[in-house]
This record gives sequence, structure tokens and C-alpha cells, in this order.
Amino acid sequence: MMSYEMIWVEKYRPRKIDDIIGQDEAKSRLKGFIKTKSLPHLLFAGSPGTGKTSAVIALANEIFGRKGLRGNLLELNASDERGIDVIRNTVKDFARTLPTGDAPFKIISLDEADALTTAAQHALRRTMERFVTSSRFILLCNYPGKIIEPIQSRCAFFRFNALSNENIEKSITNIAQKENVEYAKSGIKTIVRICEGDLRKAINVLQATSAIGGKITKKEVLESVGGVDPQEIANLVKLARDQDFETARKRLQDLIFIRGISGSDIIREISRELPKLELSKNAQLKLINVLAEADFRITEGASPDIQIAAVIAHFGVLEE
Repeated sequence: MMSYEMIWVEKYRPRKIDDIIGQDEAKSRLKGFIKTKSLPHLLFAGSPGTGKTSAVIALANEIFGRKGLRGNLLELNASDERGIDVIRNTVKDFARTLPTGDAPFKIISLDEADALTTAAQHALRRTMERFVTSSRFILLCNYPGKIIEPIQSRCAFFRFNALSNENIEKSITNIAQKENVEYAKSGIKTIVRICEGDLRKAINVLQATSAIGGKITKKEVLESVGGVDPQEIANLVKLARDQDFETARKRLQDLIFIRGISGSDIIREISRELPKLELSKNAQLKLINVLAEADFRITEGASPDIQIAAVIAHFGVLEE
């Protein structure tokens, strides 16, 4: 019987640096800090689901011990509280007090630090300087370029790369086995393809699909996430290239209005289909430009059926 007492992302979150999937260079450097118990301010940058938050928790666990976390680790999401007040009050109040127990310092983790306003970042820089004897800061972000230079220069930089498909497949297969979830290889591979290097998303999709009951198959995964089968997009593109625009448009409208597939997901699958087609480089470049324009317009609120219909219309007039 499957266990639902805890979200699987938290249940299987690494508790030690060695348990983190991939990121070998970052792990090696972090283990050096643990060994010496000497930690500079850190800046973790990378796409979602690559292990940044897990690295913070594992690092704190190994420095403080599980019992020493309370009172020595503060975790905040800067996107929720992105103004200067959270730095002046919450962060400053925590940083100014001495660590508890025999901990050498406190750790303050700011997730999505690139969402902090410029004023808040300048206030944070001053706090980092003033309380360096009692606290260390770990900033987590997706876009390090949005962090002001004075903060970047005070931090050791760590790049967290997107995880390989092999690592994600191995991880979620292991979780499925531990949770006694029946799965097909096609279902696992579909999760891997959908999540694009984001292990957190992969685990969440695995749990969401397993909650439906039955075997995890390609069909079950796509229904769980509202995704589209790549073969359907391949057929749509073929119809467009054969200049059967009316049939292609009806299939497109069925995907969007009947099945509820998002326009961005369809655009993404069409872009994945391009390298499989025997097209000239010039034709591929034109289509990439058309796809990018349609994707931008959809995110800005344009009708996805009209935008993607314009995309598939280009397939019928290409000079290969």
C-alpha cells in the first residue's frame, strides 16, 4: 500500500551532501567547507529542481547536526517577501544573535534571492558585512545576473546544472520501487521527458500519477499533467507539411479546447519535432523564429489556437 503521510519531494530529500544527485563539483567543494567548519557566504545559481535547496539543508545538517538546526537555520523565500523590510527586520534580527549550542555560526538561506528589490539587496549587503562573525548567508537564485555585484563579490559562487535524464530516471525509478508503485518503462521515460532536468517536478509528477491508481504508463502520466503525446504533434506537423491545413487545424482545436492542452506545451513539442524533419537550415531558422514569436504572444495573452494555427500554416509553404 502506498504511503501518503509525506510529500515524496520532502520524504526523499537528501540529508547529506553525498546523497545529492549529480552536481559533483559543488558537492566536492561543500564537503571541504564541512570538513573545516569554515563557511563563506554562498551563492547557488541554477534552474529549478537541480538541488539548491537540498544542498542548503544537507550542508546545515552536517554542520549543525539534526538537533542543532533549530535556532541556527533560517529559511526564507525572497519572492514572497521581496522588500527591504524583511531584510531590516526578520533577517537582521536573526543574524544579530549568536548561534545556539556549539554551532560556529548561523545560516540564513534566501531562496529566489534574484526576486529581491535593489534596495533590499543593498540592505542585505550591509547586513552580510555587519554580522559576518555570527551568520553566513546562502543565496539561491535562477538568474545570478539579477544579484547586485557587491553581493556577488562577497559570495563563493556555485553553479547547479540541470540533471541528466539518466540521473532523473534512476531517481524516480528508485522512489517508485520503494513506494511499491507499479510502472512501465514508457511511463518513467515520459516523466523524464516532461520534466527537462527538474528532479523536483519529476518526483511530484510521479506521486500525482501514482495517486490516480493503477500502473504508471505514458498515457497515465500525460493525463495527470495535461500533457500531449509527441506522436500527436508529429502527426499534426505531417498534416501541415502535406498542406492539409483544415484537418491540422481541427486536430489543433481538439488539443486546445477539448483536451485542455496548453498552447506553450504544444509549441514546445513542435520545437522538439523540428530536428527530426528533413528541412534545410534556412527553413529551420524561419520556423524557430515563428515558434518564438508565437510563444511570446501566447505568454502575453494572445489566443493560442490562432497563434499555433499561424505556426502550422508556415509548414505548408516551406521551401525545403
